Amino acid sequence: MSKIKKSIYDVLRGNFLVSDDSFKNWRFILFIVALMMLMIASSHSSDKKVMEIAKLNKRIKELRSEFVDTRSISMKLKLESTIRKKVLELDLRSSKNPPQVIRVTLKK
Repeated sequence: MSKIKKSIYDVLRGNFLVSDDSFKNWRFILFIVALMMLMIASSHSSDKKVMEIAKLNKRIKELRSEFVDTRSISMKLKLESTIRKKVLELDLRSSKNPPQVIRVTLKK
């Protein structure tokens, strides 16, 4: 049997895991498994952060829309015509007597 065929059969049978110098093979395999676990955990963490960012962007859009609506309502309420309508509904009228100014002078 050729050397290449023998090494392939040894790998397929798992002889590299039970031979005398298998300790270094096990260390390498455990290192690769640890790297895979770290990569999977990192992937899940980044996916979770991307989902959170998408939720927050959606919330920002909703709040911005609510702010614009509230601001437009506030601007309409500040208009003089709106204030006049509200005053007429309450049956308020302007005073016939103008307001008087009270001045206080201090004497030393």
